[in-house]
Amino acid sequence: MTTAISLTDLDISYDGTRVVEGVTFDVAVGESFALVGESGSGKSTVLKAIAGLAPEWTGGMKVMGQERGHGPNKRLAHVCQMVFQDPYGSLHPRKTVDAVLTEPLVIHRIGDRDARVEEALRQVGLDRRFRFRYPHQLSGGQRQRVAIARALMLEPKIMLLDEPTSALDVSVQAEILNLLKRLRAEQGLTFLMVSHDLPVVGFMCDRIAVMTKGQIVEIAPADALHDGAFTNPYSRALYAASGGA
Repeated sequence: MTTAISLTDLDISYDGTRVVEGVTFDVAVGESFALVGESGSGKSTVLKAIAGLAPEWTGGMKVMGQERGHGPNKRLAHVCQMVFQDPYGSLHPRKTVDAVLTEPLVIHRIGDRDARVEEALRQVGLDRRFRFRYPHQLSGGQRQRVAIARALMLEPKIMLLDEPTSALDVSVQAEILNLLKRLRAEQGLTFLMVSHDLPVVGFMCDRIAVMTKGQIVEIAPADALHDGAFTNPYSRALYAASGGA
């Protein structure tokens, strides 16, 4: 198995307070892996550490076989990108879609920008008319499509998805999930997804890690969301609360 993400005994702290403890798992190249659990369980913190947004951590972290150091990493940006929960907060209100999508190309000195921007818009189902609009001129679903396009600009292999549809209307959520699933298939992407919505995880993911109080209590195939085959009491309670058996 070729490993895209490997975490070993990962501890993460904020201002000296440990919020994640002993997290260990591997995500294979091309796999879609989910972290699930109640709010405050440490799921999003794990994603932030991988993305370089939670620098207080110890343990082992590898991305595509390379040791992950602390803090932002320009090389890693070409490999791994993150899509945040809130499309309203993740886009600069005074920057056009074109400026948002061009920015990573400028930072990384990549040319052919016009063609790359229009191709990214096409990949997420937006035509060129959206290129010079501002975020306030877009719907929530369109903003999230722009956020996904921005994450695709450097052609990463891994996408970190932090509750990517929870801020959207139910009618739009399915469109975004189907888009992400199609992009994964077309581009051979690896997903590490955080969600509290177990039906979403069952639709999107191959395996799940159940977290509570900063620790992983069980790793199971996503099929467990259909047949309830969990072994840990917390996992079983979470499954039951979601409408399972």
